[in-house]
Amino acid sequence: MGRRYDPERRQRIIDAAIRIVELKGIAALSHRTVAAEADVPLGSTTYHFATLDDLLLAALEQVNCEPQTAIEAWGRELAGGVPLADGLTRLLEEYASGGRGRIRLEYELYLAALRRPLLQPVAAAWLDDMVRALAPHTADLATARALVALIDGLLLQLLLTDRPFDRAEVRAALARVLGEGGDGE
Repeated sequence: MGRRYDPERRQRIIDAAIRIVELKGIAALSHRTVAAEADVPLGSTTYHFATLDDLLLAALEQVNCEPQTAIEAWGRELAGGVPLADGLTRLLEEYASGGRGRIRLEYELYLAALRRPLLQPVAAAWLDDMVRALAPHTADLATARALVALIDGLLLQLLLTDRPFDRAEVRAALARVLGEGGDGE
């Protein structure tokens, strides 16, 4: 019997890796667990991705493509004339209400770049894209970078503490970085 042509197999493998990282973390990722999740032979995972880093890179690139459109949408939504702290607070609240599994997945892949040099350019590009989306709405590039750092910190704290999203606290922190006054509430 000849080989069955399966043009979607590579994508199924990437999708399986993303599900595993989202549900169980990067530590649970192996060629074997991905093959089982994707319902493909083990050899298929190593055929398409020689190393786990290659698979993580493909997963990170895919995960980064999805927020890329969200980042572009953020840029458009922030141009609506409301104070930037209010607009960002609303966007972050919407993002956080979508479920923490997705945020956890993004940060698992993002933080994996600390130890995996192959992933660093993709993670750095994500940061740069965020800065570029926020920069037109801030006084300068340094403020946009500070906002991205603050947003990262706020989201990581949200994950680590499992506390509910505190709109007033987030808005106040953003307003401090932006130099905006008032409560916004």
